[in-house]
Amino acid sequence: MPARPWVNYHHLLYFKTIAIQGGIANAAKKLRLGQPTLSTQMKQFEETLGHELFDRSKRHLQLTEAGLLVLGYASEIFKLGDEMVDALNDQHVSNKVQVQIGAADTVAKHLTLKVFHKAQEAFDCIVSISEGHGDELLRELRAHRLDLVIANYPPPVGEAMGFYAKSIARMPVVVCGAAKFASLKRSFPESLEGQPFVFPSLQSKVRHDVEHYLKLRDIHVVMKAEVQDSSLLKLMGSHGDGLIPISLPAAEELIAKKELLLIGTLQDVYDEFWLIAAQRRIQNPVAAKIMKEFKI
Repeated sequence: MPARPWVNYHHLLYFKTIAIQGGIANAAKKLRLGQPTLSTQMKQFEETLGHELFDRSKRHLQLTEAGLLVLGYASEIFKLGDEMVDALNDQHVSNKVQVQIGAADTVAKHLTLKVFHKAQEAFDCIVSISEGHGDELLRELRAHRLDLVIANYPPPVGEAMGFYAKSIARMPVVVCGAAKFASLKRSFPESLEGQPFVFPSLQSKVRHDVEHYLKLRDIHVVMKAEVQDSSLLKLMGSHGDGLIPISLPAAEELIAKKELLLIGTLQDVYDEFWLIAAQRRIQNPVAAKIMKEFKI
């Protein structure tokens, strides 16, 4: 078996500084090193690891996939080093665990709130929540800048290597609208023919499932808009801009307030939600507990 390469932590520091500073020139000033020396040190580090960490074909240095992975580990390593020094010097170190959670912007806010509450139950922790496109969040997760991602689809089959995914909820999808659409409750779903709709964006699996449902029944609707944010979808529905397909739990509060009216349930159409974590040697304890125990 070939010997495992030995990591030079000076090289790791140089790499982290270049990545954060955005290039060799700025990093050289920060580290007080000559640019040729720093470039040579980086090439040696890449040869040791057996991977290129920067794409040098572009005008500006960009991290490769391997570089993103190494940067995630480097950040954790130096963070632990800082905590060690603080502890040795009797400086205050927060005993709160931090967990970074990414929520796809197609996920209903009430579900993200439930995950937050589970994290608070599990530990006295600080939760950071960021929203974005599912693909972007998975890249951040792979680079270990996120501990968990909440999405309404699992990782694509071709990209699933290195991820754990767990289904946490499967919710019926309903059609809701403003009070002016109340007459559509009769003879649902045929009554949807020719009606205006505000659809989720194409990133949402619900969008495709609803369109398939309508096509099978030869029901033609008028698409007024497509939106990515679930809060905007509900707002447009309550304002009467069109009917909206939405998971029942996401609409229940507005239905109770009579801001939305339940028109009907789409038979055999569900919105499924997933928790996704990256495979890593040191798991965030909050993320690990949520992955193990959380389910609706």
